[in-house]
Amino acid sequence: MLYNLGSPLDRHDFKEYCNQLYQLGKEKGVWVELSKKRHQRSIPQNSYLHLCLQYFASEFGYSLEEVKVKIYKEIVNKDIFRRERKNRRGETVPYLRSSSDLDTKEMSLSVDRFRNYSAQQGLYIPDASEYEALNEARKQIEMYAEYL
Repeated sequence: MLYNLGSPLDRHDFKEYCNQLYQLGKEKGVWVELSKKRHQRSIPQNSYLHLCLQYFASEFGYSLEEVKVKIYKEIVNKDIFRRERKNRRGETVPYLRSSSDLDTKEMSLSVDRFRNYSAQQGLYIPDASEYEALNEARKQIEMYAEYL
């Protein structure tokens, strides 16, 4: 079952179902798996992000990987991507989330921040709705593809 916990009716039904499973588990040893579902980012959002990253890389001479990790994740959106976890020795280890783990809101925020950062560096990255400007960016990316 999938429940929207923002809905009072779904919250009630979820709680009832959990209580039923809890009782059944006590009586018969039932196993339960619970997972959190979020609004995943859209394919157009993902394509637009990669266009932005490639355009920046082509303009400044970075590899796509350098822009994605060092600039987009570590400098511009550190609070969104940087996380910590415990290793098997109990030590805290930092890591960077994958952009595929972002929901639509986080993705929009991270791209807006990257566009602002890019503008501060002297490169205007067109908005997703600026079709002709995006085509010009694509041309530049293709021209310098061997360097990305």
